[in-house]
Amino acid sequence: MSSALVLIVVVVGGYLAAHVASDWLGRRFLVVSGAEYLLLGILLGPQVSGVIGADVFGGFAPFLTLALGWVGVVVGAQFSLPELVRIPAPLFRIAFLEAALTLVAVSAAMLGVFTALLGTLPEEAVFPAVALGAVATASAPTGIGLVARRLGWRGPVVRQLQLATAIDALVAIVAFSLLLTLGHGPPASSAVRPPTATEWAVISVAIGCVGGALFHLFLGNERKVDRLFIGLAGATILASGAAAYLRLSPLLPTMLIGAILANTSGNREEIRRALGAVERPLYFVLLIFAGAAWVPSTRAWVVPVLVFVAVRSAAKVGGANLAARFNRALPALGWGWGRALLGQGGLAVAIALNYLQQEGAPLANIVFTAAVVSLILTDVASARLAESVVGSVRRRQADRFAAAGSGQEG
Repeated sequence: MSSALVLIVVVVGGYLAAHVASDWLGRRFLVVSGAEYLLLGILLGPQVSGVIGADVFGGFAPFLTLALGWVGVVVGAQFSLPELVRIPAPLFRIAFLEAALTLVAVSAAMLGVFTALLGTLPEEAVFPAVALGAVATASAPTGIGLVARRLGWRGPVVRQLQLATAIDALVAIVAFSLLLTLGHGPPASSAVRPPTATEWAVISVAIGCVGGALFHLFLGNERKVDRLFIGLAGATILASGAAAYLRLSPLLPTMLIGAILANTSGNREEIRRALGAVERPLYFVLLIFAGAAWVPSTRAWVVPVLVFVAVRSAAKVGGANLAARFNRALPALGWGWGRALLGQGGLAVAIALNYLQQEGAPLANIVFTAAVVSLILTDVASARLAESVVGSVRRRQADRFAAAGSGQEG
């Protein structure tokens, strides 16, 4: 099968899945689609059927770079300052503390696993450990949004969960992007001093700022969705391509583009509609190609992957609990509100795939396998977990109101 035909089939399949199967499954069974397309990619990939061969996957590297960049733009578009300033400060503290605890706990645990179990040197093991910490920090907002729409209720716990997923994405992207700046080694032969890690970080930020400024100048007041989509795609391709060429993550520059557009353009809602129009189809296409890119590790990977899934679950629930307790919000959110953050989503796969694409990245297949397994195990149940958290808080509030009403009547 030719590469062009493979791309057409995958794109059409992703579009139909996003507009037919995904919505129907969500409404009917409260199931978030995603894991099945990752499994489909594995079945179509060179490790199983070979329909999508290794040569085909290599030819679509620019398309995957665009998909990674699009994920970053979608994340950045959430951070609109006029909306953020209306959110109480304790909600931000809870979200940041939960994300930081998850990142540190999972990174430390995986560093110990890689050094003790696989015998990897600490200075080498820190890269896959922090990459998995960033993967673990990412949480999917899809299940939470699905439950909020289904219940027709937006209480404090829903607002906290939605903010937490956005902050999780921010922390995950920043941590992973800074990790890649540390991974830049000096050229084999060069008379010019190579940039330091700090300078690489500044370069990554500059790519995003320039891309966002250029898009704002040319299409900042454009109202037509089709032209906005073309402009967004152009800005994303420019920033993603520049970052990939420099061996940086496309996620941070494109996230900055999304944030700049959300705060400087008068057509904020039109931009969000343009992003949302292709977000789900592009997500499913990314999952299919990510599945096709999966290669089983030649090293002992089962124990590290199982440890990652277990530690991430404990860190999410425990970190969320501690964050709420320190900010005296545990009665409002409930002990297990972090269960709603267990879903992984597209950002986790994007980070793992980005790490896999880095030449010479240590233990890249184990990192990618851990993200794949975690997504398969958590995404199907993410909406159900969110429903249990939101439903429990809603029932407690109803009981308190009923008790207060009975007391007043007495």
